[in-house]
Amino acid sequence: MNPKLVTRDPQLATMLNALTIDVEDYFMVSAFADKVKFEDWHTFESRVEGNTCRILDLLDEYGVKATFFVLGWVAERYPKLIKDIQRRGHELACHGYNHRLVYDLSYDEFRKDTRKAKKIIEDVAGEPVIGYRATSYSITKESFWALDILIEEGFKYDSSIFPIIHDRYGIKDFSRFPVKVNLNGAGGILEFPLSTIRLFNSNFPIAGGGYFRLFPYIFFKKGIKRLNNHEKQPAIFYFHPWEIDPEQPVQNVGWKTRFRHYTNLHKTEDRFKRLLSDFRWGRVSDVIRDI
Repeated sequence: MNPKLVTRDPQLATMLNALTIDVEDYFMVSAFADKVKFEDWHTFESRVEGNTCRILDLLDEYGVKATFFVLGWVAERYPKLIKDIQRRGHELACHGYNHRLVYDLSYDEFRKDTRKAKKIIEDVAGEPVIGYRATSYSITKESFWALDILIEEGFKYDSSIFPIIHDRYGIKDFSRFPVKVNLNGAGGILEFPLSTIRLFNSNFPIAGGGYFRLFPYIFFKKGIKRLNNHEKQPAIFYFHPWEIDPEQPVQNVGWKTRFRHYTNLHKTEDRFKRLLSDFRWGRVSDVIRDI
């Protein structure tokens, strides 16, 4: 497929930003964990392969490369999908094995989960995996120890910290920009926090996900432009395959979870296309080399 000819506003396309896809299925999200048990995942209709292929086609259409943070459980069952991501020139990274929150795990459980997922992806891809993202950005002040384990397991960068206030995640006073973290003599790891802008003495998320569906597109366009042109920093944006799938089976969850998960699914693909057109995007490793 020949990439789509995209004419970008030069004021919006001066810096390379990191585009990331968290490869998990609709029923795996943390907000559903009390309703959908891991042991039952195999009983649900899987849509991750088709949705991820749709994203791959869109990226081909716009000539964009991205980093795919893959859940080990998905890589184990859909190795052809992982190879397709790799074949199309994207970066493979680790999203853990079965989508458990880091702060709900012990040191040993986290190491075992991470090592298992990393090995599965590497075995399928035949190349090292150097990037990690925690389930629901669950490296917080209480689970900061996880970075030590990531260093010991050979990861070179992490993108798990969201410098905001949230009911499930966040370190509000963490750096808003990529920073090297050195811990306990184990070495160092580059932390690439999820993107925010500073307004009214608070950090506001412009990194994607549910925020991208709930807030107007112009907020993200102006926010990323401000980050690039005024603060001279790259953005990192995240996205899930299920977010372009308004036909996914609806789960019996509470009103807050229902609102966060299902609102504006039918609008997300068009917004995503606008994002691909408006800014320059690349793999996390490409952006790290740039900075």
